[in-house]
Amino acid sequence: MKVPLIDLAAQYATIRDDIAAAIERVLASQHFILGPEVAGFEREIAAFCGVRHAIGVSSGTDALLVSLMALDVSAGDEVITTPFSFFATAGVISRLGARPVFADIEPRSYNLDPAAIEAVITERTRAILPVHLYGRCADMVAIGAIAGRHGVPVVEDAAQAIGATDEAGRQAGTLGTCACFSFFPTKNLGAFGDAGMVTTDDDALAERIRLLRVHGGERRYYHRMVGGNFRIDALQAAVLRAKLNHLADWNAARRRNAERYAVLFERARLTDRVSLPHDVPGHSYHQYVIRIPRRDEVRERLAARGVTTGVYYPLPLHLQECFSDLGYAAGSLPVAEAAAAHVLALPIHPELTEEQQNHVVNSIATVLEA
Repeated sequence: MKVPLIDLAAQYATIRDDIAAAIERVLASQHFILGPEVAGFEREIAAFCGVRHAIGVSSGTDALLVSLMALDVSAGDEVITTPFSFFATAGVISRLGARPVFADIEPRSYNLDPAAIEAVITERTRAILPVHLYGRCADMVAIGAIAGRHGVPVVEDAAQAIGATDEAGRQAGTLGTCACFSFFPTKNLGAFGDAGMVTTDDDALAERIRLLRVHGGERRYYHRMVGGNFRIDALQAAVLRAKLNHLADWNAARRRNAERYAVLFERARLTDRVSLPHDVPGHSYHQYVIRIPRRDEVRERLAARGVTTGVYYPLPLHLQECFSDLGYAAGSLPVAEAAAAHVLALPIHPELTEEQQNHVVNSIATVLEA
């Protein structure tokens, strides 16, 4: 049996007519950059998250970049973030000439450990950039309290967390000074290409981000500041508007699949050998990540049985070659390094069937017995 890590073809089959109608609207209008489709999507995301402003941008990476630019992060500044995330989280800090300062993670949530943040704040800290990894919100109450004491903004990297809530029921995207979403095609809400979003309740910050995404200009050929080309295109906005109507159901299906995995692993008596995700209310399960011994060998054998898996992420950011000048060595952030050695993402997409999940767990049992 084949069990793909994600099945976008199966998803598309259920929404084909909605997508065709959305694309036809754009083709009929011939308005391809920003415009009414983008404005409509921004209003709908703002309402979905419960924020005053949502600003569409060209990618999740550019959402992070333009947010830090709007907060005046520049050369010589420091931004505290996690070493266990997609590269863009730290890459955008470095692109601005600032220094990524890595703090270790919590072993159960894989998110930034607030105690580790407190230990690395200095007078050069300009922002804290936590990630809601795998669709589980970071401890934003504790992180917000630390940021408040030190007078620094918090930029949520919510790229993997659209529709997630924290344990108090607050939406990802509303928990910091601003928040950054990615609509990469494989995300819970995915475009047909690259797209991103910044959300905030700060009117002045929203205005700066809108200016920065169009080369710093309010009107054509007149520029108040140096920005970039961070515009979202209308085709992506139209596709995302059609998909947004299904997001709540898709996220609910991911949670049901996570609950079924827990039952199946327990039934297979594997919970003493496989560490399952720590479930909390509001987890949107962008990824369902277990810890397993001899991860790479297990992964290879699962592939032979038709089960596709992923590793997010095999090398922590502080040990990446491009950050070697920052002075981190192997062993300096042990929780993140241990996670990188053992995490394995299993299929969790909404189209996953019970039969496929049984095959995944039975395959893991067989491989571990061997």
